[in-house]
Amino acid sequence: MRYHGAPVATLHLFGVSGAGVGKALLRMGLDRAPLASTPGLRFSKLLGTGSGRTFTLRDADPRRWGLFAVWDNAAALDAFEAESPVPRAWAGITDERWRAELAPVRSRGRWAGRDPLASALWPHAPAHANVAVLTRARIRSSRSLAFWRAVPPVSADLHRQPGLRYAIGIGEAPFGLQATFSVWRSNADLTAYAYARPRHREVIQRTRDEGWYAEELFSRFAVLTTQGSVEGADPLG
Repeated sequence: MRYHGAPVATLHLFGVSGAGVGKALLRMGLDRAPLASTPGLRFSKLLGTGSGRTFTLRDADPRRWGLFAVWDNAAALDAFEAESPVPRAWAGITDERWRAELAPVRSRGRWAGRDPLASALWPHAPAHANVAVLTRARIRSSRSLAFWRAVPPVSADLHRQPGLRYAIGIGEAPFGLQATFSVWRSNADLTAYAYARPRHREVIQRTRDEGWYAEELFSRFAVLTTQGSVEGADPLG
């Protein structure tokens, strides 16, 4: 399912062997310049990944790295994958890759001072698509301890939800810049978790009352297509 004239977002995940960790870390620095000059690329962030269960170094997965991007259209994405040195470099060091192509349907907040999905939202989400959510926050240093104490039970509850299809922690840095990307079978499953689970509701209220975040973003997407694998299989296949 593709709509070539509309903006799209992507999450790319790159899996490397132990011997490739150093090269992957190097790409986090080297890829910034070619990404900045990529035609049709509106926004991009190179990311580390982890389990997202505590949002500390214990979660970090040095064998999996990521790229979140927003494109003018699917043609710009296709040209990037065919012509850019970035995917070619990753192809030389990865054991596996996975890409989710996403239709942005809702966005609130900022990432690095801007809304990456401004003017990119689709007026109507494709019917019957899985629902992806990206939640990202810059945590105030004075609130870090409260955040880290609150996360583990909420994360454990998240991974018990029957409507959850996939979840991964992502971030620009090991501390303070945290995000979760999750995919749900439907809006109903996502809503049941977000608003009906007591632990999640409590943490949402505390973030507001105690001012945990200096910046936050909540974005929702319809999953259009996926390619590749994570740990040997497409988690949405």
